[in-house]
Amino acid sequence: MSYFVYILRFSNNTLYIGQTNNLNQRLKDHKNKAQRASKFSKENGEFKLVYQENYETQLESMRREKQLKGWSRAKKEALVSGNLELLKKL
Repeated sequence: MSYFVYILRFSNNTLYIGQTNNLNQRLKDHKNKAQRASKFSKENGEFKLVYQENYETQLESMRREKQLKGWSRAKKEALVSGNLELLKKL
């Protein structure tokens, strides 16, 4: 089974980081503001999936999610844009 770490950009330019084993269903939950959707996505506007990574185990994806959540906004933006040089500097 695959696990995913993903980043969503909301219409107010905020970033949301999450992890799941079913990315398509999770995105539907966020979009439909389903009961299983995060409180954050229920309270914010439209979003776009801007980044994702795949992992083989849930533990790996959970560790990566925690790591990314600890990063500065600038470092997250460098990751999303694919700017590896800036990412290394930050």
